[in-house]
Amino acid sequence: MSRREARERPRAIASPKDFRTEPGPVRFVIVALAVSFLTIFVVLPLVVVFASALSKGFGAYFAALAEPEALSAIRLTLMVAAISVGLNLLFGVIAAWAIAKFDFPGKTFLVTLIDLPFSVSPVISGLVFVLLFGAQGYWGTWLQAHNIHILFAVPGIALATIFVTFPFVARSLIPLMQEQGTQEEEAAISLGASGLQTFFRVTLPNIKWGLLYGVLLCNARAMGEFGAVSVVSGHIRGETNTMPLLVEILYNEYQFVASFAIASLLAMLALITLVVKTVLERRLDDEGQIPRNDSSDH
Repeated sequence: MSRREARERPRAIASPKDFRTEPGPVRFVIVALAVSFLTIFVVLPLVVVFASALSKGFGAYFAALAEPEALSAIRLTLMVAAISVGLNLLFGVIAAWAIAKFDFPGKTFLVTLIDLPFSVSPVISGLVFVLLFGAQGYWGTWLQAHNIHILFAVPGIALATIFVTFPFVARSLIPLMQEQGTQEEEAAISLGASGLQTFFRVTLPNIKWGLLYGVLLCNARAMGEFGAVSVVSGHIRGETNTMPLLVEILYNEYQFVASFAIASLLAMLALITLVVKTVLERRLDDEGQIPRNDSSDH
């Protein structure tokens, strides 16, 4: 019997009346309100995006996506997402390993720092990088003297994106690794396995679905980030505009088809992310590894 079946067996034994105490009309109204809310605020906006993007036909749609400025924004978005996901993957695994497997001074503070981007506005995080790397910033003079460009260039966009996305992998892994404990790793080490062998043969197989879950969320946020990137990018056309920034620029210039065409790519990313997220959650549920974002154990 799987863990999921063991958890759901008491529910199957219990009478359905124990969980459905509301009268039929009340349940109908609650469900209708939920469906109506989702339809108005989620489904209809998505329909409008795709309808507007295709309002002048598929020819105009693909022509808008083939524009040099659009291709540049797509390439930059993919590159920044790859950099952010790669570094956050490395950081998330290391941070989750340290927090879940070891006790050390400042552990609670480290968890708090990991959660910081959830509570700080992306615009504020972008301004922090301006204060650090701008012409009048803390390191601005030194960077200018050495002809190093951080702001209004790819490094600044990557740094801002990394900052707003780095909690996702770590927060997906920390509760999972805490629940699994250290017994299997200790057993592997006692049998003579090295640290890397223990990680790749014991730890990684146990966290692979949670790791993919965190990477998925991190990638979706990186590709859709607007606030922090808007502050540090400089909006240089064809160079530092990511897809979300280009959507705003084209819309403000009344290029609606082109704007919604780029927006439709981001919407498709959101839909794909939703489907894959659902699949991963079911896989994690089957293994009793539902991701949780709580820090009550710390």
